[in-house]
Amino acid sequence: MTDWTIIGVAVYVGISVLVYFIQEYFIFKPEKLPENFEYKYDVPFEELFFDVEEDVRLNGLHFKLKSPDGLVIYFHGNTRSIKGWSKYARDFSRNNFDVVMVDYRGYGKSTGKRSEKALFHDSQFVYNKLRTKFPEDKIIIYGRSLGSGFATKLASKNHPKMLILDAPYYSFSQLTSRFLFFLPLSIILRFHIRTDIWIKYVKCPIYIIHGTKDRLIPFRSSVRLRREAPLNTRLIPIHGGRHNDLPSFAEYHNHLDEILQDKHDVIFDKSLKDFLDYR
Repeated sequence: MTDWTIIGVAVYVGISVLVYFIQEYFIFKPEKLPENFEYKYDVPFEELFFDVEEDVRLNGLHFKLKSPDGLVIYFHGNTRSIKGWSKYARDFSRNNFDVVMVDYRGYGKSTGKRSEKALFHDSQFVYNKLRTKFPEDKIIIYGRSLGSGFATKLASKNHPKMLILDAPYYSFSQLTSRFLFFLPLSIILRFHIRTDIWIKYVKCPIYIIHGTKDRLIPFRSSVRLRREAPLNTRLIPIHGGRHNDLPSFAEYHNHLDEILQDKHDVIFDKSLKDFLDYR
């Protein structure tokens, strides 16, 4: 083995070890809030705290209506905190649904060390608490980007009314391989989040909304997910939509209204045509 080969191997191993230890800083980009931060909104809401285990406390917001038709549990993306994501609750509130948003560990006021197992445990813990107030057939799970994986596994382990995925990834390992294809990801990646496997076990209706110009998580990820569960999944393309601008499209809000109002046949016919046209 030549000196250059030894150096090359050493550099490769060094990069792999470095990625193993710092990957969390690239995956999770939280906004942290002080414990005394006060949320202020012009609509009724309640601040929630979930004491999951010792030294782990999750912070959430519950946007409340007088006589809601159900509850939407919203899993947000990898940036900011519920302070920034809370504006998206209005889409559900105007369709007469309560909304609960909870920050992941290390986000906002939430505490605790993150791991894939811990984050899944947290989602089930929160779900168990909320289903004591809302029957499962009145609960909708919504997952946005990073949150789509947690939302899908939660739906696969329970019996919610429906699952809505917004710009989901096929699997986290598959997404990461687009950028770090030269590294042994099966060994060094600590977050795999296999949406592609869990979606097969979801029994409720699944709606996937995805922009066709999404460069971060390509639209083809949702095409592949739909193929994993074709009988109960509707894929809804937002033509021209990118990863972070779907709420700027009227079609996004119109489709979401139809989903929440149980107009399944309308959604199915239109989304299937768009899906076939896109292919």
